[in-house]
Amino acid sequence: MRTKNLNVARLKDANIYPKVKLVLNKYKKNNSFVVGVSGGPDSLALTALTKAIGKEKKYKFFFAMVDHGIRKNSNKEALQVKKLLSKHDINLEILRNKKKITNNIQKKARDVRYQLLEDFCEKKKAKSLLVAHHQDDQIETFLIRLSRGSGVEGLSSMKEMTILKSGISLIRPLLEFKKTQLISIAKKNFGKIFKDPSNKNKKFLRTNIRTLKRNLINKGIDLEKIIRSIKNIASTKEAIDFYVARSIKKFVKFEKKLTILNLTQFSKEPQEIRFRIINDIVKKRSNSYYPPKSKKVLNLISGFENKNLRKCTLGGCIFERKQSFLHVSKEF
Repeated sequence: MRTKNLNVARLKDANIYPKVKLVLNKYKKNNSFVVGVSGGPDSLALTALTKAIGKEKKYKFFFAMVDHGIRKNSNKEALQVKKLLSKHDINLEILRNKKKITNNIQKKARDVRYQLLEDFCEKKKAKSLLVAHHQDDQIETFLIRLSRGSGVEGLSSMKEMTILKSGISLIRPLLEFKKTQLISIAKKNFGKIFKDPSNKNKKFLRTNIRTLKRNLINKGIDLEKIIRSIKNIASTKEAIDFYVARSIKKFVKFEKKLTILNLTQFSKEPQEIRFRIINDIVKKRSNSYYPPKSKKVLNLISGFENKNLRKCTLGGCIFERKQSFLHVSKEF
């Protein structure tokens, strides 16, 4: 079968191409990256961009797609994407999920996806995982977290780079760009895109948020202003991060299997700092990517400060008061 060349010249003319190169250069740990592919326009655009970058720089890219096995035709859909990419000399590895997912589908599917992709990174000795989250995803994430009553940390939405629990860098080089831009790149380079049927399933919150987003646009709400708000909140989060790190250094002690927090000093901190300290302890001690729900964290803080609580569990951790100290260990 004749290999079709990607439209590298057109990619280089787009303002996206040089910016993606800058992001990769900024966060590279070695010269190997795994690209998460779904078949949607965003991931196909990322595939085209990275394939073109690989031709001119000494980067090695591995392309992987997770077949969750939730939908009846998921295997067939994955093979269609593999066939399309093979026409452009791109080898796509299909990672098949063997765990049955029946409830809390989106969260469990996301957990499975990242676990399989992290394992694939380790297999290929790649220290960075590229995903195609874009500006539209950023707005949707903000609205989802707003609907859940998230604080500054949640509303700052997705970061350009996050360290996963395995130590792999999760890099999002397309956060500045709109979905329409990525659709254009995908169609011009691959001739077609694939749509995920679950994106129309109204039992998922993100699907309903997309409807809300369209309604906001129709009512004259400028989504660029939401992006500006996200950036402002992210800037505020950076300042809070500084004070959280300083406070943790002052009165939190991390031992091999135990974290000890001085409750007397802890109680003097503003609520947002206390909230973030507990979140940081839970994430480090349980080695989890996502923090526990804010309401549960606030209830825990209130319980220990009012001395109504002596021992409880949260986010895979055991919290126990011992005089004026709070001991935190991983739950087994």
